Amino acid sequence: MPLLKTAEGVGIHYEEKGEGLPLVFIHGWAMSGSVWIIQHGFTDRYRVIVPDLRGHGLSSAPDSGYSFENFAHDLYELFSRLNLDKAILIAWSMGVQVALQAFPLIRERLAALIFVSGTPKFTASEDYSYGLPSDETRGLGLRLKKDFEKAVRDFIRGMFTDEELLQGCYERMVSDKIFGKLPARLAAHASLKSLACADLRYTLSSVKVPVLLIHGSADNVCPPMASHYMTEHLPSARLEIMEGVGHAPFLSRPTEFTAILIKFIDGIHADD
Repeated sequence: MPLLKTAEGVGIHYEEKGEGLPLVFIHGWAMSGSVWIIQHGFTDRYRVIVPDLRGHGLSSAPDSGYSFENFAHDLYELFSRLNLDKAILIAWSMGVQVALQAFPLIRERLAALIFVSGTPKFTASEDYSYGLPSDETRGLGLRLKKDFEKAVRDFIRGMFTDEELLQGCYERMVSDKIFGKLPARLAAHASLKSLACADLRYTLSSVKVPVLLIHGSADNVCPPMASHYMTEHLPSARLEIMEGVGHAPFLSRPTEFTAILIKFIDGIHADD
């Protein structure tokens, strides 16, 4: 079980398989690297690295330090210790904001970014209408205090559309153990607060690498307009909308999602 010990003494668990140019997959809030299990087919062609953010999965859970700056520094240490170069970082949901926060630290090691179901600002405000009302995160925080496991699992179930639920997406996550280990309670509460408060819009103009954005048209966690907004403000970006898909397109439409990734990744590395 690979475990990277950061300068702060935090143990970051990661899985590493395959050889070649590196692909790094970052999960979202309350999840773990196990959500990317369906994408393990990339290991035939690439060096695939899938970490658990601190407090999530099999990584250690310190008593503090769940800001996006903390997550970003952990990611920087992972890139540095593993000597990653020409990497493509694939980030989902909260992972997109972690990637934006980390970009200034790892930009020299990146070939491209892929943002899945992301947003630069989770909470809506007067000057940004593409987030959720602040009541949403407050309500989730209260539900976590009342019944932690139920709140997390209800949140995960809510990532899928009614049609995706009828197709058994949630049940497959349970039976295949894609949930992974539930996050530490402190990590879930603290990172939710970070998610509610963070505003990474200011970083977008400085992200001068190719970016592919993928978003489900029926995403009710991060509205699709958030990716439209990022596409307009990133220097080199294109957006793929997956019709009728909820917040986790790589789980509900894995074949279609993987085809989109492969086309983009092959294009980035065509000259390598």
